[in-house]
Amino acid sequence: MKPYKFQPFLKTTIWGGYQIAPFKGIFTAQPNVGESWEISGVPGHESVAVNRGLIDDVDEGLTLVELIDKYKGLLVGQKIYKKFGNNFPLLVKFIDSRQDLSVQVHPDDKLAMQRHGCSGKTEMWYIIKSDVGAKIYAGLSKSITPDDYEQLATAEPINGRSPMQDVIATHEAHEGDLFFLPAGRLHAIGAGNFLAEIQQTSDITYRVYDFGRKDVHGNPRELHIEQAKEAIDYQVWPAYRTSYDSTKPNSQLINCPYFVVNRLVVQVAQQIDFNCDSFVIVVCLWGKANINGISIRQGETILVPACENILYIFGNATFLTAIMP
Repeated sequence: MKPYKFQPFLKTTIWGGYQIAPFKGIFTAQPNVGESWEISGVPGHESVAVNRGLIDDVDEGLTLVELIDKYKGLLVGQKIYKKFGNNFPLLVKFIDSRQDLSVQVHPDDKLAMQRHGCSGKTEMWYIIKSDVGAKIYAGLSKSITPDDYEQLATAEPINGRSPMQDVIATHEAHEGDLFFLPAGRLHAIGAGNFLAEIQQTSDITYRVYDFGRKDVHGNPRELHIEQAKEAIDYQVWPAYRTSYDSTKPNSQLINCPYFVVNRLVVQVAQQIDFNCDSFVIVVCLWGKANINGISIRQGETILVPACENILYIFGNATFLTAIMP
């Protein structure tokens, strides 16, 4: 089983920019592309397999869900298939923020299951590039109670600034920065960031503050202040930017119950054995290479089946890899 490539789902947003298509080396007339969903099992937006350069590829045109149903544990891993069935557990995106995104929070598994019958959303961001002065908003800068939050979130802006902005921790963004966002952490991507996101498969978002922005019809965008109250982690943590050793050719970035992510720099050739019963997602951040007989270049993402998850890499490129623990 060779690695799979998928058709990206390009999503127009009111805050989206113009960097995703050039980064991926594709053309689109679509305006304000804020997200490219690279690998998705989200209902209604399931990724569709495209040609991998194989002759008579019988899997071309199948959705990710159909591929899982066809190959089951051979594709995703026996333990993963037993737990998730045909539901793919991760969602991978590129995000281009021309404007600030809304301040938001995602529920954890327990709350999401109670309210929506689905999993929660823990995610991570890897900054691919950022404008000078670009910001990432993540976590609380000072301690507040749930009642404090409700008062701040519903208060009238002062000189166009919401009091909520005074309690969100603000971070300078730089290329290579890493932010881990467990469910419950308030966060927002600031204007001028281009990043890769790996997350649980969930599209549940509670919007807390949106900078007074209006939708395409001129109406204020919906907020979810009450729903977010129970979802927020009110603890102030000592650090919100995640550190890692960027000098190593293979650095572990995140190891959490939902995904394990590494940054991999390959020059000429490398063999990686994950020694686990899991699919491998490979996101190419720079360069080009051949992995297990399939070409990959900057902006592309491939899914390596669990039954063939030793990577034989030839080329010169930088990747993110993601597996299930």
